[in-house]
Amino acid sequence: MGKKIWRAAVAGGAAAVFTGLAAVPAGAAEGGVSFTRVQVNGGKPIVIGVSKEVAAPTSFRMTTTHKWKWPAVFLYRGNTQERLWHAIEGSDCHEVSRGVCDFDETMYFDPSVWDMRNSEAGAWKVAAEVSFKGGGGDTDDKGMTVYVKRNSRLTVNAAPEPVAKGKTITVTGKVTRANWETRKYVSYGSRLVSLQFKPSGATSYTTVKKVHANGSGDLRTTVKASKTGSWRWAYYGNTTTGPSTSAADNVVVR
Repeated sequence: MGKKIWRAAVAGGAAAVFTGLAAVPAGAAEGGVSFTRVQVNGGKPIVIGVSKEVAAPTSFRMTTTHKWKWPAVFLYRGNTQERLWHAIEGSDCHEVSRGVCDFDETMYFDPSVWDMRNSEAGAWKVAAEVSFKGGGGDTDDKGMTVYVKRNSRLTVNAAPEPVAKGKTITVTGKVTRANWETRKYVSYGSRLVSLQFKPSGATSYTTVKKVHANGSGDLRTTVKASKTGSWRWAYYGNTTTGPSTSAADNVVVR
């Protein structure tokens, strides 16, 4: 793999800025290239917080008889020039046979470096492109969708601790999600969140009930104390926001 540069590809061991083919719409370029076996982040959404770099591994196969430079997979909306900016680190050709190369690529998203907009959360299309030595190139829409999501967070507190069997436990918490524009986590109101419980000695959680957060993202509910164990909240996300689970809060029942 080569060094990372913004919207760049690494080919032949040298990094070069990859500006794309401005006059060529997806699936209608000059032709002469086939892109197959395209994979982005293992088919999973790309979930991004407010400060840490996120790496999305990508791979593809390119078949062509042209002399080429800088092949890459990228994400776009509308047309292929409306792209989601990121850094790319790409490999040299892993030759499969004459004119057939496999490539490994990593997309890097870093909200602390690049100004991401909250409106960029959601569905993105996938395309692949390559420039030809001497001019021209090819761009192919792969008919794939990748979701780029804002990270979410949950907190939890179960009280009182300890508690007498049969008494009431109050479980509170808060739902927040990444605001890419302010680079802070903000309240995420009106979410449906699952309250889960794991008895001491058990290996998995069970959903006890589902609770809607209020408009400020605050969660609050009560349950009867029956046995010692851990309580947590779980949110399953949506098309713009990633899932999350809170830490566990253990309550001893006497």
